[in-house]
Amino acid sequence: MKIRNIIGSAVCVGLLAGVLSACATKKQDQARLEAQAKVSRVEAEKIALAKVPNGTIKEGELEKEKGKVIWSFDIATPGTKDITEVQVDALTGAIVAVAKETASEQAKEKKKEKDEDDEKAEKK
Repeated sequence: MKIRNIIGSAVCVGLLAGVLSACATKKQDQARLEAQAKVSRVEAEKIALAKVPNGTIKEGELEKEKGKVIWSFDIATPGTKDITEVQVDALTGAIVAVAKETASEQAKEKKKEKDEDDEKAEKK
């Protein structure tokens, strides 16, 4: 019984270390991207909201996609469950992309991102 407890504790400690390492790496990546961005989050939000009248930002993040540093915002519009994703170039402030996503597409994207994060954590 003691050995089971010891093994269980060791597994928990290992998992916790992996999760903490992944969080630290994500923060470092975010700090690097923020250092590269010339457009602030507030400025990028204003640009994105101009594309979606009456919209409300539900989520936003700075990321590197297709070689560009971009602000990506998920914007909800009253009267619909769809989300409009607006991407703003973090260097120039130009709109990179605007796309509508249904609730099911949003769920798939969240799952994919979680799976990718889990995969990265396992590699560490």
